[in-house]
Amino acid sequence: MNQLLKLSLAAAFAAAVTAPALAAPETFVIDGSHTLPRFSYSHLGYSTQMSRFDKTTGTITYDKVAKTGSVDITIDTKSVDTGSSVFNEHIQGTDFFDTAKYPTATFKSTKVNFEGDKPSTIEGNLTIKGVTKPVVLKVTSFQAMPHPMLKKDAIGANATVVIKRSEFNAGKYAPYVSDEVTIDIPVEAVKQ
Repeated sequence: MNQLLKLSLAAAFAAAVTAPALAAPETFVIDGSHTLPRFSYSHLGYSTQMSRFDKTTGTITYDKVAKTGSVDITIDTKSVDTGSSVFNEHIQGTDFFDTAKYPTATFKSTKVNFEGDKPSTIEGNLTIKGVTKPVVLKVTSFQAMPHPMLKKDAIGANATVVIKRSEFNAGKYAPYVSDEVTIDIPVEAVKQ
């Protein structure tokens, strides 16, 4: 019996030593100085206008072994930067973002899909002006590595989606000003 116990303990120890380490989901905090979501649209067919938001917060979880993750982002819609202070005020009005009533827009993932070792699409719910719609962000690039300056693990990505602003009660002047809006999200996040 003593010999059997010793063999069992030795086998358990050997299995523990040789088993691969199981990774756990890691949490990364959004770097607001490098996460500046942009949106673009056709203006009367003359040009493509591009604007951005200067304040974004949130977290991303990532498990490279299990190939899972989640994204929770909040955008301060009052931080919109169109390049014109007059237009910044106009676009924050009730016809568009209505920032007095809805000071934030959010994206909360429901599923992250992987191709190989990298996320390829992120399904989730986008809320703008109090309206929530399901969207799928296409990930066009992804990087996970130690940050060379901060000396901490970091992740970064670029993702894009096209929405119809009229579906979010912000369709004023459509179709002259395009109803379709492309949202591009460059994101960087540092491990907590």
